[in-house]
Order: sequence, then C-alpha cells, then structure tokens
Amino acid sequence: MPRDVLSSIQSNMSTFSKGQKLIANFILESYDKAAFMTASKLGKTVNVSESTVVRFAAELGYDGYPAMQKALQEIIRNKLTSIQRIEVSNDRIGDHDILSMVMQADMEKIRLTMEETSREAFTASVDAIVSARRIYIMGIRSASAISSFLGFYFNLIFDNVVVVHTSAASELFEQLLRVGEGDVIIGVSFPRYSRRTVRAMEFARKQGATVLAITDSEASPLAAIADHALLAKSDMASFVDSLVAPLSLVNALIVAVGRKKNDDLSETFGKLEKIWDEYEVYEKIEDGTDRSAGT
Repeated sequence: MPRDVLSSIQSNMSTFSKGQKLIANFILESYDKAAFMTASKLGKTVNVSESTVVRFAAELGYDGYPAMQKALQEIIRNKLTSIQRIEVSNDRIGDHDILSMVMQADMEKIRLTMEETSREAFTASVDAIVSARRIYIMGIRSASAISSFLGFYFNLIFDNVVVVHTSAASELFEQLLRVGEGDVIIGVSFPRYSRRTVRAMEFARKQGATVLAITDSEASPLAAIADHALLAKSDMASFVDSLVAPLSLVNALIVAVGRKKNDDLSETFGKLEKIWDEYEVYEKIEDGTDRSAGT
C-alpha cells in the first residue's frame, strides 16, 4: 500500500483516465476536504460515479476507498494548521450532535487501539520499565498532559522517575545529561509530532538507554527510533487533539507496572495513609474544629 497518497497521485497522473484525473486534481488541491468525504460525495463533487472513485483508489494500490481515505487523513493530521482543523471539523460535524459525534469517535479510537496494540511490545515495555535504573518521561504540548499523568503515578511506584519539563532545547539536554545504559526514556507524541521529543529520544538512545514510544502509528518518527512502540489511535476533534485512547493505554501501562511492583506499591500507600491521617488531624486542630486531638 502506498504510504503517501499525494505522491502516488502525482506520479501516476499520466496514466489516469479523464474521470480519474478529475478526482486526482480535486484531491491534490483540496485533500483536507477529500479526506472526510465518502466515495459517493467525492464522486458528486467532481461529477463522476461512485464506482469511478472506488476504482481510482484501487488503481493507486489501496484495498478499497476507505483505505485511501485513511491515508489522506494521516497526511492532513501532520499538515493542517489549527485554523484549517477548525474548518475541516465544522464541515464534518455540520448540524449533528457534537457530544455524540465526539464521544462515539473516541469510543472507536479505543476499540481500534485495543485491537491493534501489540501485546508483545506492551509486555516488553512493562518489563523494561520495572527493571530500569532511572525512568525518564517526556511529552510536549498536548502530550504533556499524558506524560504528567504517567509521571504522577510512576512517582508513587518508583523513586527514580524524571518527568522532563522544558520550553527550550538547552533545558531539555540539561535534564537528560545523566541518561545512559540501564535507563528507560518514554517519549509521548502525536501529530503534529514534536521534533524536540524525537531529538531527546535519539540522544537517549545514543547514550545506551532503552527507548519506549507512545505514539499513533508505525510511520511516526518516534516509532522509528524506539526499541518498543505502544500505538494508540489519536485524532483531531476540531482544533483539539483527542487523547482518549492514548490515556487509556497509559492507564493499562500503569496498572501492569503496578502489579509487577505490588509490594512496593502497598508499602507506599501505607505510608501515605499515615501521613494523610496525621495531616487531617493537624488541619482540624488548626481550624478549631477538633480540640480533643493533640495538645
């Protein structure tokens, strides 16, 4: 299957029929709109039959029109600006119920993630994390929400977690200065992919660390340099990145790691409960609601 549908169209333009050229030119000029059109709607837009559109996809080497449509959607997720995202989203949603459309789309992303995620890569990632000397976690822009969430719970399980927060390249490498053999770096990024995250993973890999990627596809630049890639379906909902499926995958990762470190986790929460109990008593004394406790 061609990886870049636009390049395939351009290189095969001379072999297309008159009707296929109409389809090709429309896709090249308005791929952001074509990516979310049904075969029937695309055919009506360029004044050809639906069957011509289906044959066009097959001519390019795709196993049906939906496969070509998916390839177009992958391209635009990396190329659209925020304003273009809003325009495409408005065309898709129209007058439909936004709540239902967004939540149903998220449900579909979780279903696809569950079906397509490699159990072998997941197990290998868990083992690498549990045995790591240090664990570095990095996500920038919207992915920072996932990296912070993962870091919060890993800090309850381990005492060797570094969540990399940075707004400058120099700060990034300062925080990764000691990364090396025996360490694990977890990079989180979805379209548009973060170059800074990719560079950090490349640096850590050169230093001998094990590299784990949480991203959306094998074509992701993170997956290409990772020892293990955990793939979760992501999409755009207007200008917002839908991260429901990635967060669900991270939840599963935390639970799996927690089970491996069950004794340590129980000890940690035991200590926390004692601290919380003492802190709550202190609060009551301070605000005067409980004069019977303490002196």
